[in-house]
Amino acid sequence: MIKTKKFEFTEEFVEREIYRNNSLEKVKLYRIKALVEIRDCKVGDLGGYIEEFSKVLDNNDAWVSGNAKVYGDAKVSGDAWVYGDAEVYGDAEVSGNAWVSGNAKVYGDAEVSGNAWVYGDAKVYGDAEVSGNAWVYGNAEVSGNAEVSGNAWVSGNAWVSGNAKVYGDAKVSGNAWVYGDAKVSGDAKVFGNAWVYGDAKVSGDAKVFGNAWVYGDAKVSGNAEVYGDAKVSGNAKVYGDAEVSGNAWVYGDADIVWLSKFGSALRTTTIFRNNNNGLTVTSGCYIGTLEEFSARVEKVHNDNKFGKEYKLIIELAKVHFNIEEVKIEGDENNE
Repeated sequence: MIKTKKFEFTEEFVEREIYRNNSLEKVKLYRIKALVEIRDCKVGDLGGYIEEFSKVLDNNDAWVSGNAKVYGDAKVSGDAWVYGDAEVYGDAEVSGNAWVSGNAKVYGDAEVSGNAWVYGDAKVYGDAEVSGNAWVYGNAEVSGNAEVSGNAWVSGNAWVSGNAKVYGDAKVSGNAWVYGDAKVSGDAKVFGNAWVYGDAKVSGDAKVFGNAWVYGDAKVSGNAEVYGDAKVSGNAKVYGDAEVSGNAWVYGDADIVWLSKFGSALRTTTIFRNNNNGLTVTSGCYIGTLEEFSARVEKVHNDNKFGKEYKLIIELAKVHFNIEEVKIEGDENNE
């Protein structure tokens, strides 16, 4: 059997089908056996399966173990480790100190490098890159020309694709999608069923979750939150402690205003257009229309200091959104 400096092929093999030279070809992957001590392996320990000895480079401690498989034109180099039932194939590369494990698959022209870890049932493919200290796990997928780097995590059933970038300490999870030329960075979190796409940017400590969409050239940053069925698009900017939720439909900067440190709890009050072309107000845990908010202020605060502050905010909103009169009706929402 063929030998290299650190391993040899055994006679045990499995078969895989790959596209090569424009046709489907069945290839044999042989289990390897260590000839030197590598990581936790002793001389004579069995490794994983590879198609050709050149797939695992002799330099450093690159290794394939368990039932992992490396084939096609894929390569494992540096101190990288592919183990478990993971598969690396196509023209993919795993290098540096990267780990690929579990049932994960890295294929196409994808690259996993640095200290990155791809595991679980995750998939990295196309021309995607996972680098730095990034983790991709669960059923997450990173594809296209997408990049996940820094200390970022992509998990759950999340999908990052196109030219999207997730970096810093950002986290994308749940069923969230980040695609197009979107960027998620800093300590931002995108989760639930949220979508971030187009040229949108989510950064800082911002959160986008629920069924919310952030797209176009929109930016969400600071401690801002966009959630529920809200949509933020166009050149809209949501930042600071602003909250956009419910059925909000914010197309540009003129569709949202917020003021902080008002009211009895010094909270942020955010007012934005909704998909009924009306206005929605969030203030702490309160959410309702501008009319409902006016009624609530009248009922709870009347003309005390906090009531006067909230009434000035309402008047400011009326001027900003070109509303002449707010009809006050009672409601049972809690502020």
